[in-house]
Amino acid sequence: HRAFEKWWDYAGNNYVTWDADQAVGLDLYFDPVADAHVGHGPLGVVAPAWYFAPQKRGVAQAGWNIAAAVNGVTSGAEITGFQDVGRATMLLQLAGEFADPETKSRIWTAAEQHLEPTWDNGEFTLGLGLNEVHPRGQYNARMMAGWVCNQGDWSSIFNTPNLEKFSEPTVEGVDFPRFAMSEAHWDGTQLHLRVQGLNAAARKERTTFQVRSLQGMTDWLIVPGSDNNAQLVEDDGWLDVTLQANNQPIALRPRRPTQ
Repeated sequence: HRAFEKWWDYAGNNYVTWDADQAVGLDLYFDPVADAHVGHGPLGVVAPAWYFAPQKRGVAQAGWNIAAAVNGVTSGAEITGFQDVGRATMLLQLAGEFADPETKSRIWTAAEQHLEPTWDNGEFTLGLGLNEVHPRGQYNARMMAGWVCNQGDWSSIFNTPNLEKFSEPTVEGVDFPRFAMSEAHWDGTQLHLRVQGLNAAARKERTTFQVRSLQGMTDWLIVPGSDNNAQLVEDDGWLDVTLQANNQPIALRPRRPTQ
């Protein structure tokens, strides 16, 4: 936050056009050699809105308002812009942070026919109509950030962070990408886990990973009702967990803390 504020003292006065306290134009970048404010305008407010959201909410909100208006979101008309992948990416990503649930659902419903959602060999990607052998990682990542975020989630990571997670039980040593954790969540009393194989063959296999940062918790057990095929081996300071990679939920609980 301090680094951003130091930069903003200069940027806010030199790279932004203001209408009262509303940002209406911003440089995409400034070239000091040519002394040129490149791409200055409304798009400059939209493009970095995701990054501004935790720091300068008003500027970020202005970017979302522009994107929503340009693409027909706020007018109630047909939502447009999905044929342009870059434009669609910005809209879908920002919708996660700024749109209310009904609006977000409406945007994604309109976008779906352009996204080419694909499940291939254990991996979900968006083809985006690009007809490329490998899906575009940056477009996929940014759109998925918008998909998983609810209104205000992205900002809260930075402004009200969960610092307790750094001292809670932590999963390590996953044999990725052959296996991936679809859930690894400590709820304060037990650890919820699910591991998924990359493909049909891998989902029949068992894989081992570690749980560390146990903070003196010992004598771990499988909570009744969890997968009985799970195996636990306690070592000095960590727990080896072996599960079948079938994406079935399992819960682990420490019986007692170290005295």
